[in-house]
Amino acid sequence: MDKKALRKQYKETLQPMGVFKIRNKVNGKILVINSNNIPGRINRETFQLDMGSHPNTDLQKDYREFGKDNFVFEIIDQLKPKEDPAYNYSDDLEVLEAMWLDKLQPYGDKGYNERKTTK
Repeated sequence: MDKKALRKQYKETLQPMGVFKIRNKVNGKILVINSNNIPGRINRETFQLDMGSHPNTDLQKDYREFGKDNFVFEIIDQLKPKEDPAYNYSDDLEVLEAMWLDKLQPYGDKGYNERKTTK
């Protein structure tokens, strides 16, 4: 297979998608996140934390204080791919994340998530 065909195959391959959490091993606080590309999103979150530029300031503060080795990334739920290659998973991911936010309640002393306000 040539490079062009390999690149096309890679782009058409669905990455694992679902909900994962970043867990602080020192204080147990978590951040729950959904993604349509879990490995890519974990890479992005790690990069932002390592660079000191993560948008979640509480998480970034703890990451600086406790160090990289005290944080783990854990996949907590995954979506199964649909038959339709054009299917949009955005709504499914939002619902799945909302379910885990409701179950884990990662707010305040328990986590880094902020409650979403409804308009």
